[in-house]
Amino acid sequence: MRAVTYHGRKDIRVEDVEQESVGRGQVRIEIDSCGICGSDLHEYTAGPIFVPDDEPHPVSQETAPIRMGHEFSGTVSDVGEGVTGVDSGDAVAVNPILSCGECRQCREGNYHICDSIGFIGLSGGGGGFAESVVLDAEHAVALGDDVPIEYGALVEPLTVALHAVRRSGLHSGDSVAVFGAGPIGLAVIQCARVAGARSIFVSEPREARRDRAVACGADELIDPASTDPVEYIASNTDGGVDVSFEVAGVEASFNAAIESTVPSGQTTVVSIWEEKVSTHPNNLVLGERTVTGTLAYLGGPRSDEEYGMVIDMLADGRLDPDPFITDRIGLEEIVDDGFERLIDPESDHIKILVRPND
Repeated sequence: MRAVTYHGRKDIRVEDVEQESVGRGQVRIEIDSCGICGSDLHEYTAGPIFVPDDEPHPVSQETAPIRMGHEFSGTVSDVGEGVTGVDSGDAVAVNPILSCGECRQCREGNYHICDSIGFIGLSGGGGGFAESVVLDAEHAVALGDDVPIEYGALVEPLTVALHAVRRSGLHSGDSVAVFGAGPIGLAVIQCARVAGARSIFVSEPREARRDRAVACGADELIDPASTDPVEYIASNTDGGVDVSFEVAGVEASFNAAIESTVPSGQTTVVSIWEEKVSTHPNNLVLGERTVTGTLAYLGGPRSDEEYGMVIDMLADGRLDPDPFITDRIGLEEIVDDGFERLIDPESDHIKILVRPND
């Protein structure tokens, strides 16, 4: 079958690969859609980061080249012995968390912060930029009858946002600032709105992304190239927001996210970083502010918990993936029409879906 493989920085190839057989406890999924994620772009421009290079990943036991794609949905076409919960013909979203099941975090149910954390499509184990994939059945979460299968490819980034909002401690009626309106930033806006945010400020330099932020529920838009977001937020609130989210991955937004909160405010850092940042600890100490990290979503035997919440909200319309999707392409176009367009600083694209079987 055809699949996208990661060989190194700026070296992604569409190649013929062998299809795996389905073993006990596994399922085969025929891929419908797979989103190109910001993490994929980081691997393309600055990796390997999550992709195992010199040493095999401790869970997948793979090294590059690995098959890419971790935001994907499809239809179960083959079910191995001992599988319960999904059947052949079911539409599913894939939770890509890889965990060892043995470390302290796994024993406590925190599979997403396993000592050997990995992700299908980034750390080995198959990937969604392919015609099909075989994986352990616990990764396959049923979409049900009310969620279009294409939307299943957006469950992963939406669940990143849901987990971040849960980590943030946001309460109904809180004011919120979101720094960065890429795919995850837009998802955070939607999840914060569902959680009861009173007002949502969004700082984003790209006009097209600010427009999409409005469609996702933003109340106030800030162009940080022309307006100081900290001053703007302070002057349009009672001294700052209750909760902020850093989703841009640059030093300026990291510090602005902290400084935009009121004393005792909460900042949740969602970005994956390529470089270190510098900050002044007094911004935390003098205002008793809190900075929290967040990674992914619940996984392992808990794969369906937060995924299930997002699927329910997609089914009843509380979450809407349409503002995210800006194009759909075939597998062979993934580099030129996918990765290259998304890293173009002038591009208006948000989420490009790859459809391997079209």
